[in-house]
Amino acid sequence: MLVCLLLLSSCSSALPWRDEPVGDEVNVAFTTQNNLLFLTNATINGRRGRFFFGSADPRSVVDPHVVQAVGGPQPSLKLQLGDRVTLPFNPVSLDLGAAGDALIGADVWGNHVVTIDYRSGLLIYQKSAMQPAYMRTFRYSGGPAVDVSVDGRTIGAIVDTALPDTIVLPRATAGRGTAHVAFGGADFGKIDVKYANVAQARVGNRLLSKFLVSIDYGSKTVGLWRDPRIQ
Repeated sequence: MLVCLLLLSSCSSALPWRDEPVGDEVNVAFTTQNNLLFLTNATINGRRGRFFFGSADPRSVVDPHVVQAVGGPQPSLKLQLGDRVTLPFNPVSLDLGAAGDALIGADVWGNHVVTIDYRSGLLIYQKSAMQPAYMRTFRYSGGPAVDVSVDGRTIGAIVDTALPDTIVLPRATAGRGTAHVAFGGADFGKIDVKYANVAQARVGNRLLSKFLVSIDYGSKTVGLWRDPRIQ
């Protein structure tokens, strides 16, 4: 028991966000449903719903029934994170079906930082720059992306929290298979992967959940910390 306590204590002291100033961040709780991250204490114009986070989507999407409920076809929408932060945004209105009521994309966060703590179930909105200590960092030019080794070949892969799968790899014909995947200091070995006709590979929550993930939308940097608390 003493050894476990010492390990947890040493791990806690080395967490990447340990030096964040008090009051600099807002914690938003999320639950994982169908391997998507639903923000439980967020509201849109004061209304609750099933709002999930899409890290790589440049524009948020709100289902038409939510748009109508909050004031008509083109309301001024505001995402409220508990009672501490209100963020205005201008989403696309699109039928999301059973997926959820809204997809919260990158446009909501502006040039700020979002950190995903999968183990604690927290999405952390940070007003200051990302703290890269202990993290492997990756610069990107389009959507947030990291370098991934697939069968020994390094490719760029979008960090996509709206993807419930492991990783989607580009191929003309869709299907499933296996590939040796490693990134962010973690070697996952041969794993189940999806193939699809996509322009760029995309990493989903089944692999991202092994890390603490920070995305600095202002500096266009992704930070990954392999969370030793997660098996």
